[in-house]
Amino acid sequence: MAAAAAFEFREDDRAPVLALSGDWTVDTIAGAEAELRALTERLKSGAVVDVSDLGRFDVAGAYLIDRTFRESEAGDTARIAIRGQHLNALKLLETARKSYAGELVAPDHPEGVKGFLEIVGRGMAAIGEEIIETVSFFGETLVVLGRQIAEPRRIRWTSLVHVMETAGLNALPIVMMLAFFIGLVVAYLGARILGDFGASVFTVELVAFSMMREFGVVITAIILAGRTNSAFTAEIGAMKMRQEIDAMRVMGLDPMDALVAPRVIAMLIMMPILTFAATMAGIFGGLLVSWAELGVSPAMFFARIAEVVPSQHFWVGMIKSPVFAIVLAVIACKQGLSVGGDVGSLGKRVTTSVVQAIFMVILLDALFALWFLEMDW
Repeated sequence: MAAAAAFEFREDDRAPVLALSGDWTVDTIAGAEAELRALTERLKSGAVVDVSDLGRFDVAGAYLIDRTFRESEAGDTARIAIRGQHLNALKLLETARKSYAGELVAPDHPEGVKGFLEIVGRGMAAIGEEIIETVSFFGETLVVLGRQIAEPRRIRWTSLVHVMETAGLNALPIVMMLAFFIGLVVAYLGARILGDFGASVFTVELVAFSMMREFGVVITAIILAGRTNSAFTAEIGAMKMRQEIDAMRVMGLDPMDALVAPRVIAMLIMMPILTFAATMAGIFGGLLVSWAELGVSPAMFFARIAEVVPSQHFWVGMIKSPVFAIVLAVIACKQGLSVGGDVGSLGKRVTTSVVQAIFMVILLDALFALWFLEMDW
């Protein structure tokens, strides 16, 4: 059974003596901590630690003794002298002293306008570094994809099919359901608002235009940004934390080939399929509202789309989908490979991945809209 930590302080003529007895381990030092802290005012430079009756001794006990001397009048410069024989007392006390990093000093941050400008500057610098790293990673990804196209044997088909199922096929129900409700809402609002102007018949065109050009692909991309991006980043980040990626490199496996390429290719394949499904689901929702509110039969609904809505609107949405797929996959994989060794870093990178992905989807969609407008598409 462990003996409780105890001590006796004697003020001899030559030097004060702190005589330790019992076991000074993490399990036994709690009772002596308060009394030992009260002793700091009586300790002076040149005090001696008597370890003749000391039992077991570990780093926790050494830290407590060292802290007592550091908080005494002599401070950090107090040298701990040992009296008596003990197996590891001197070594542990020296280790505790060396590991002390000094008092924590609060960082000096400027205040007022200068502080605000510093925060803005640091933020802009961080954004610039993130852009450079992401573009560099995008270029590396293109090189890897080109290498796999030139050498198809490098493609990991099992991983590719697995990612297609988990990231794409399993997302099909939620994508179609949300797109259906979006189409339903667009048709309902169009029927009500256009009806005030006697133009409710144009609800069909409104649903077709909005779902084909914008809502189908954007809703799909945003859902995948929240669902798939977070999963990719968390999976790769967890592997990075457990040093599995380092182990892959040691075994001669390239993480870009094994982890990044299958996810990028899977997204390129599944994104157009999901976009098409979302577009059809949204149009179906608009069909139900047009049938119920306006009395437009399904045959008339599709006939009007075929007559009035050019096919280019459908291809506008489909052209966007592979671009969004590459952006989402690259951001997710890049953030996953940037995870550090702690859980906080993983959570931060997952959040960054989702936010960056949604931001880029909205930004690219706006740029596409301007470009297609100039191209008269």
